[in-house]
Amino acid sequence: MNTKVLISGILFSFLLIACGGKEEKKKDGFSVDRQKTKEKVETPPAVSDIPPSQQITLDEKGVGQIKEITLDPVIDQEMAAAGAELFKSNCTACHKLDKRFIGPSPVGIMKRRSPEWIMNMILDPQLMTSEDRCAKDLLIEFNGAAMANQNLTVDEVRSILEYYRTL
Repeated sequence: MNTKVLISGILFSFLLIACGGKEEKKKDGFSVDRQKTKEKVETPPAVSDIPPSQQITLDEKGVGQIKEITLDPVIDQEMAAAGAELFKSNCTACHKLDKRFIGPSPVGIMKRRSPEWIMNMILDPQLMTSEDRCAKDLLIEFNGAAMANQNLTVDEVRSILEYYRTL
């Protein structure tokens, strides 16, 4: 039994000597050792600095039932008044005339979007945001706040469009 204890003691001593010879100096603070790698980083293509709500896309008509519309050079004041009432009752929860809100302000929309695009967006916003590039970009710009379908008729939407012409 004494030999077993003696042999165990000797093995334990060798183990301590083998592990304990290296002494590391500790540095104050925090450090990280990294190796530099030469990796080519490609920059993404330049994206327009103009937000989608301010981009001009007059050539695009969107997707939906409105393919072509001709506007009379003279604004129909009666139709515009009806459109103003429809806008007030259906759209002001998300759109303000004087500022950006949940959705973009319609002021100046006729200078940035075609009449067909505007009508298609109001008539079927789900179709537009799923298939039209500009509508998709607007959805992203406005934090995913999708435009609600107000289930308006083509004539009602045409009245709102006429109202937009007065803004």
